[in-house]
Amino acid sequence: MAKKIPMRQCVGCGEMKNKRDMMRVLKTAEDSIILDKTGRKNGRGAYLCRDRECLRKACRNKGLERSLKTGIPQEIYESLEREFEEGEDAGET
Repeated sequence: MAKKIPMRQCVGCGEMKNKRDMMRVLKTAEDSIILDKTGRKNGRGAYLCRDRECLRKACRNKGLERSLKTGIPQEIYESLEREFEEGEDAGET
């Protein structure tokens, strides 16, 4: 039997994609918002395509805030965007 591929919906563009192809944004127990590169940390997660445009869409449509059930200050979006850029520079696509 074929193994089921876990799918997640991007909070930016709304597309369903393979969980491994996406970035997980996490709200920890301490209410901090971080990028979970392993996808295994504890906390409430939301998924984004590995595309800066999806991060911008999630910022505009408040998709991350809805998914994480918390307000997200602009500096958090800026730090997530920097982390996205670092991931792109490291050869991740």
